[in-house]
Amino acid sequence: MKKQVKAGNIIFGDGNIYIQSMLNVRADDIENSVKQAVELEKAGCQVIRAAVPHLENTELIPALKNAVSVPIVADIHFDHRIALKCAELGVDKIRINPGNIGGEENIKAVADICRRKGIPIRIGVNSGSLEKKVLEKYGSPVPEAFVESALENVKLLNKYDFDDIVISIKSSDVKTTIDSYRLLSERTDYPLHLGVTETGTTRMGIIKSAVGIGSLICDGIGDTIRVSLTADPLEEVRAAKDILKACGIGGGVNIVSCPTCGRTQIDLISLANKVEKAVSGINKNIKIAVMGCIVNGPGEAREADLGVTGGSGKAVIFRKGEILRTVPEDEVLGALLEEIEKLP
Repeated sequence: MKKQVKAGNIIFGDGNIYIQSMLNVRADDIENSVKQAVELEKAGCQVIRAAVPHLENTELIPALKNAVSVPIVADIHFDHRIALKCAELGVDKIRINPGNIGGEENIKAVADICRRKGIPIRIGVNSGSLEKKVLEKYGSPVPEAFVESALENVKLLNKYDFDDIVISIKSSDVKTTIDSYRLLSERTDYPLHLGVTETGTTRMGIIKSAVGIGSLICDGIGDTIRVSLTADPLEEVRAAKDILKACGIGGGVNIVSCPTCGRTQIDLISLANKVEKAVSGINKNIKIAVMGCIVNGPGEAREADLGVTGGSGKAVIFRKGEILRTVPEDEVLGALLEEIEKLP
């Protein structure tokens, strides 16, 4: 049975998959960090992580806690005193790599305060943080090396009577990431934080994340996800929501549209983009089909809650394969939105 780990007002391992992102504003710029956190929460981000590189940056934690209601995670490396201070200031979760936080006495100090205050710890293992002995054993950052490192770090926290743990294993190589999490999921019941790291800019970053995260989610692996992009964190949240939707998880409007061909008799590409933009803020759990001809119209898209198929300057609006009405091409979007309003 999956272990459950509470962080703020959510529980990792409760069957849901929570969307995370990370602030990319300097930690000493509290005003703009708070502003970005508020925007992320409004966009649907359910967990917000912030880098806390220096002890004086810990004042960011209460500022964020006062501004948003989602859990705040402090991302900490090298200096265990930062983790201690963040814990004192009420952070909801701490992300460390025990391998770079100092000696065991430092790890024990972090484990002790987090246990007392009910703060979980995420063990984050990546290619650059693998222990020298592990790399020497396996020769390179292979899945077995990642998993061994993660589980050894779990044992280290367990040694000091700490067990509220979330684990992440991140590689910039998609297949290595997938294989590592699959192996890890066979060997532990701790909640898993999924992500492919250093994926690049928006286009390729989303593709890599969709393949890596999506494959694991379809395997039933993962409790929280972060899409890592060299982009605005809001793009990470949007991409994460879309990945979950593509895997059949999460709410909102799911749009299906045909790829167009020589039979298309309507400006389908433009229409599909207009529909996508128009329904972006609608929270109804519905499927909308935007089709270009009779072949892909009410027939192939009969399972859609609503759909449109065009031809010769007109379009047919249908529901579950049943035709509702025919409208001129320039009135399609308005008619479709009217029908969406009627759905429960």
